[in-house]
Amino acid sequence: MSRPLVAIVGRPNVGKSMLFNRLAGRRLSIVEDTPGVTRDRLYAECEWNGRKFDIVDTGGIEPSADSEILMFMREQALLAIDAADVIVLVTEIGTGVTAADKTVADMLKRSGKPVVLCVNKMDSTGDTEPGFYEFYSLGLGDPISVSAVHGHGTGDLLDECVAHFPPESAYEEDSDRIRVAVIGKPNVGKSSLINLILGEKRVIVSNMAGTTRDAVDTPFENKYGKYVFIDTAGIRRRSKVDDRIEKFSVMRAKLAIDRADVCLIMIDARDGVTEQDTKIAGLAHEAGKASVIVVNKWDLVEKDGKTMDKLRKDVLRDLSFMSYAPVLFISALTGQRTERIFELVNYVNDQSAMRITTGMLNDVLSQAQARQQPPTDKGKRLKIYYMTQTGVRPPNFVVFCNSRELFHFSYQRYIENQIRAAFGLEGTPIRIVIRQKGDKE
Repeated sequence: MSRPLVAIVGRPNVGKSMLFNRLAGRRLSIVEDTPGVTRDRLYAECEWNGRKFDIVDTGGIEPSADSEILMFMREQALLAIDAADVIVLVTEIGTGVTAADKTVADMLKRSGKPVVLCVNKMDSTGDTEPGFYEFYSLGLGDPISVSAVHGHGTGDLLDECVAHFPPESAYEEDSDRIRVAVIGKPNVGKSSLINLILGEKRVIVSNMAGTTRDAVDTPFENKYGKYVFIDTAGIRRRSKVDDRIEKFSVMRAKLAIDRADVCLIMIDARDGVTEQDTKIAGLAHEAGKASVIVVNKWDLVEKDGKTMDKLRKDVLRDLSFMSYAPVLFISALTGQRTERIFELVNYVNDQSAMRITTGMLNDVLSQAQARQQPPTDKGKRLKIYYMTQTGVRPPNFVVFCNSRELFHFSYQRYIENQIRAAFGLEGTPIRIVIRQKGDKE
């Protein structure tokens, strides 16, 4: 299981984004008085009293939304509610209890999830405002008074959220499982592959694109290890996403990528890499996920001794931004080379979690600068002082130098290639942050 998730929901303009930013400790959500500014969900990591968890900010729930944007926001919020362990319903003292608050509260009670009621904009200290007691009428227990602007009451709010979390042991049990998201355009064979791996029909297989609407989590064990496979709805081109169920499916697929450790990017061998495949692979790359490119339906391709090498080169050319990912040719129908998937999943997962000592990194950095001098501009040369690793999944590196402007993208790519040549890091993107002398952070 992943970390507990707290969803912040409520009608528009009650201060959800302000509260999210306060709890996250930095400004991630745009805060404005115009309802509907937050359209998509935003995630942040938090920690309180030793418990780590995620919070998600949502667009406001409009129970009777008519416009397409408001309906989209409502679906985003419902998706967050569906995935959450605890829901924070944000209301505000200025308007009191509205009909929309009552409708949303009833919806949350039907969800069966723990709900913490927050009354926001209680900015003054001292005596409690009389209108505060009106919120008991929502039937969600004791409301908690909060000022997202000043931070009052946020500790009490977090105490109540943490009290509803599942025990930590529930998360430790699944911590050794690798979460694998199977992603790709519709009808590329995602469900067929998962059914083959599981040895039973756990996911509906149909030639009709879009059969799999939800992201389905299935635990699985074999001689290679323990996994959770996440089958996702095929991600269509935006121009073809014309009904709300399909939009919901795209959201679920993106959420599956967020929750995964490794992504299997499935491509139809007959079509090669399409524009849509490039966009889907880009989602995994931007999310920093370890990835394996799986070329399916290899049994349906006419081939000779050079076909595989040629198609591999074509795939890596068309997906040049993730040339680090291994390419595997399989047939989910016949089972050809499907066992190799587990070896590659284990391998790229380990690569994504690799830690490299600062001493080893700086040895590679020194050798790289000796081979190719750092760039100069107007007589000023880039000086790189040292490099250190700051995180994993994906590997994150910080490079300290005298001038960020002199550290051209081409030289950053050269340094990245030198790191890969020395340490591998196959199957995972790399993040490099440039810091110059005088930076406060």
